[in-house]
Amino acid sequence: MTTSAMMPRHVAIIMDGNGRWAAEQGKPRIWGHRNGVTSVRKTIQYCQDKGVDALTLFAFSSENWNRPQDEVSMLMELFIVVLRREVKRLHKNNVRLKIIGDTDKFNLKLQQQITKAESLTSNNTGLRLNIAANFGGKWDITQAAIKLVKTVQQGHLQLSDINEATFGQFMSLSGIPEPDLFIRTGGEHRISNYLLWELAYTELYFTDTLWPDFDEKAFDQAVDSFSKRERRFGKTSAQVADGKND
Repeated sequence: MTTSAMMPRHVAIIMDGNGRWAAEQGKPRIWGHRNGVTSVRKTIQYCQDKGVDALTLFAFSSENWNRPQDEVSMLMELFIVVLRREVKRLHKNNVRLKIIGDTDKFNLKLQQQITKAESLTSNNTGLRLNIAANFGGKWDITQAAIKLVKTVQQGHLQLSDINEATFGQFMSLSGIPEPDLFIRTGGEHRISNYLLWELAYTELYFTDTLWPDFDEKAFDQAVDSFSKRERRFGKTSAQVADGKND
């Protein structure tokens, strides 16, 4: 078991494999998505127990609209049901929920449910749970650039003030430390347009485990792998070992 001192502060996950998990059991894809909710609940609990500060889950990408329409419709309904059912549990456990992504594309019913859920948990001080829905890394960078340009045009910011730090203030996850550990379940080895800005120095971990089977043991394996890596951030190994900053 990994000690708390080795735990990442922020974990980002692509929850992949729900459809294949269902197919292996002769069930429709939505069956896998429903069972994936149980893994979400377990993962949230794990992060709370281990003292993780933030958890960001990729629930629905901007490219997922290209899936069969019946699956997309069922996913939207499932999202509403899960938000309504789980938000009280999250609030009781002091979890602060934030939905990141282009939520204007969702129907009014889902938008209202998102607003209610975020409002209910807005003052909580525990785990910061971010759900990426209709999200894409390229979209996030683009919308940040648009907001930045408007801020400059309005005279609130000078061109000379723009750097990585100021640009980052306009990203969806502004104010939250960048992910230390990225996990993708389901066997694919790519980041699929997810948190492109924030993953610059994140440790990447890929597992063949399908998301509905991702449990505490699987999470521990990911954290164990993370804890054994040397994070240099451009420094040499000697500098890291000596604790030097330059």
